[in-house]
Amino acid sequence: MAAPSPGPREVLAPSPEAGHRATTSSSSHRGLLWRLRDKQSRLGLFEIGPGHELHQLTCMMQAGLWAATQVSMDHPPTGPPTEEDFSEVLIQVHEGFELGTLAGPAFARLRRSLGLAEEDYQAALGPGGPYLQFLSTSKSKASFFLSHDQRFFLKTQQRQEVQALLTHLPRYVQHLQRHPHSLLARLLGVHSLRVARGKKKYFIIMQSVFYPASRISERYDIKGCEVSRWVEPAPEGSPLVLVLKDLNFQGKTINLGPQRSWFLRQMELDTSFLRELNVLDYSLLMAFQHLHDDERGLGRSLIFRTARSLRGVQSPEEPGAQNRRLLPDAPNALHILDGPEQRYFLGVVDLATVYGLRKRLEHLWKTLRYPGRTFSTVSPARYARRLCQWVEAHTE
Repeated sequence: MAAPSPGPREVLAPSPEAGHRATTSSSSHRGLLWRLRDKQSRLGLFEIGPGHELHQLTCMMQAGLWAATQVSMDHPPTGPPTEEDFSEVLIQVHEGFELGTLAGPAFARLRRSLGLAEEDYQAALGPGGPYLQFLSTSKSKASFFLSHDQRFFLKTQQRQEVQALLTHLPRYVQHLQRHPHSLLARLLGVHSLRVARGKKKYFIIMQSVFYPASRISERYDIKGCEVSRWVEPAPEGSPLVLVLKDLNFQGKTINLGPQRSWFLRQMELDTSFLRELNVLDYSLLMAFQHLHDDERGLGRSLIFRTARSLRGVQSPEEPGAQNRRLLPDAPNALHILDGPEQRYFLGVVDLATVYGLRKRLEHLWKTLRYPGRTFSTVSPARYARRLCQWVEAHTE
């Protein structure tokens, strides 16, 4: 993670109270009906309110992110992107903590390219409503949060993972420009947080693949292997939201109809890119939503769809490489595919694990411990090939 040569830029942040006043003003307009509907869609998630062990931490994140976004609103990047956009480190000093914004101009450009208004981003991540926590089935020690509207996903990261993400960021942005309909999760920000003079904690922000979540019935995290890939399902009738894994998906199929060929091709393009980065251990997130009777069959008709398609960098060497498709007129359209009977939310996440010495040793150890079984720690080339084979075998 290379800092610019003069070192991190340190500034006094705008008053967190200013952010609180701005977001409180908007939240005061919420009606009772809105709150009831919002609470119903949060079943299985937990509000991080006063008394929660993470309440103080998330309040700092909210105040810090409000101020960080204000910088990009007051000083939007102009002109062509530069190397400094990817290496800038801005440290904002708040009362009791510091928030660092890494590669802020690069991420501001990326958010703008997605059509995401900074005002909306600031309102969702600022102090206007409590973050939501969910119990992850991941074996990592990371903490996972959602913005109060469930549109954005926050995850704590290890320092070496952040270094890998920032090292790959220019190529990641280039890949999204070249393949604007990529299934890769949209990374929107990387930050550090230090309380008093304690150790820095790092976290990332990305668009939630599972958005809007109100009618989602099942969620899966797929790696294409079997070791440690089972989650005990929640009891029937339980409001708990669980993300299931590969072994839970046995006997099931993703029925995409005519969109299957697009999906297979895009998985091939995205996993080839991750293989080039020497990355592994990423997941294909999937969620199912049953279509209503009046929604079925609309996917093939232009009358009921917005004929829009993101355009990337023109590539004369690869005229068909962009793999464009018609996007549904829906929130988070890039990660939504409609089949004949169900809507599918699909995205590739966790892009920060590099196949270095530690992972090579882990591969050797798992080979000895699990002879004849498939596990996640394999070479990037094998990992990419295996996940694509899983997708081909489980789609129709």
